[in-house]
Amino acid sequence: MTNRREFLKQSSGLLGLSALDFAAPVKPLLSFSTLGCPAWTFSKALQRASANGYSGIEIRGIKGDLDLPKNPIFSASNLAATRREAEDKNLKIVNLGSSANMHFLDPKKRQSNLDDAKKYIDLAQQLNCPFIRVFPNDLPKDQDEKATIGAIISSLVELGDYAKSSGVKVLLESHGKVIKSDMLLHIMQEANHMNVGLVWDFFNMWSVTKEAPADMYKQLKKYIFHTHIKDAQLTEKGETYTLLGEGNAPVKEALHALKSGGYSGYYSFEWEKLWHMEIAEPEIAFPHFANNFNAYWI
Repeated sequence: MTNRREFLKQSSGLLGLSALDFAAPVKPLLSFSTLGCPAWTFSKALQRASANGYSGIEIRGIKGDLDLPKNPIFSASNLAATRREAEDKNLKIVNLGSSANMHFLDPKKRQSNLDDAKKYIDLAQQLNCPFIRVFPNDLPKDQDEKATIGAIISSLVELGDYAKSSGVKVLLESHGKVIKSDMLLHIMQEANHMNVGLVWDFFNMWSVTKEAPADMYKQLKKYIFHTHIKDAQLTEKGETYTLLGEGNAPVKEALHALKSGGYSGYYSFEWEKLWHMEIAEPEIAFPHFANNFNAYWI
């Protein structure tokens, strides 16, 4: 027979297991990138985000203008009102997408891109935005690969140092030719900076390397602070972006890896409308993503 102490111990264990097994999942944080609505004003993007249940917005451009620090809505006279407009809609500005590339060895090009990224850090701080995105981005054939990787690492360290007192992290996106897990892991480990991390775009990686998202995430988990989520039909001829669930990308596997791994950041829908005008309008794509996301996340 089980004595009282053993019974209580077993019961406690069963109760704990029950709570873990049957607890309702935490609601995912959804955002979308304004890359997907190049014809919209900032106000319209906020209104549609709020109406469709998003809790954040990622700013890549405003009406196709990708130079955010020079955009009038972020001028000294308008910035406070712009920030307040997002707050009034209960929306978090979660990331600013710069076009800064970290792979240049040419001193002038390198400095120009670093200066651009620093402007984004300054703007993010003023907007209470936690992240800016930079690109790795290339492995030029006329540059030694080891030297290129070294330039990416040193550039991230310089930007991380610049961001130290800002509350902003500089996130390198898995993008371009720097999309292998071991290479990204090496860059993060060598940079080793508390203000540096990753934007994980599993599709950018998988579409080239065919590496399983679970394996990618296992290696890079420690450094992932933001994500880009998209689906596409990938064939021998290339990729065609589709609404969530209509492609053959391993979206569910990627989302499961994030959720089961304890990821608590934003799942940001990157609908590349600015680059692919043939894909569905944001009026269709944004509600579809918000309405169907849970079917792949749960």
